[in-house]
Amino acid sequence: MRKAQALFEKITSSDSDSREIRNLRVRMGLLCRAHMDKCFVSGAEQTAAWQELASAAIANGKDKPPLPEPSVFQKIKAGENEVYVYLPEEYAHEAFVLGGRYQRTEIPALKAIETMQGLANQLCHYELKLAEPFQVLQFLRDELAQSPDNEASSGLS
Repeated sequence: MRKAQALFEKITSSDSDSREIRNLRVRMGLLCRAHMDKCFVSGAEQTAAWQELASAAIANGKDKPPLPEPSVFQKIKAGENEVYVYLPEEYAHEAFVLGGRYQRTEIPALKAIETMQGLANQLCHYELKLAEPFQVLQFLRDELAQSPDNEASSGLS
């Protein structure tokens, strides 16, 4: 995990525009996209589980459990291997929270996509120094394309 964070920090702190660094930035961008998508899904899934636990706790007169928290590290499949990928806390947290808000139907799918894309654009432009941002939540975009009259506003689980 330390290697994943060190690699992210090396790439984002580099002022070089060499071909090698550009390739590393693109690769890191793809890994960060997968990380952001996983944080969104994890936020939705963990929010659903938390809601059930909180309802049971309230019904039994107990305190609600603590809210779930995102991880800045995710295991991502890269080719035939799985690698740890680091994403700064502010990005992981925001993606996780958006997934939870989507799960609770506080925001519709289009707003979730739009907000996550803005987050991805920020990461790509300011952290990774990529000219073209990557596209997040392709699975949700595909779901919307399949059922345009049902704006996929229901949660993921």
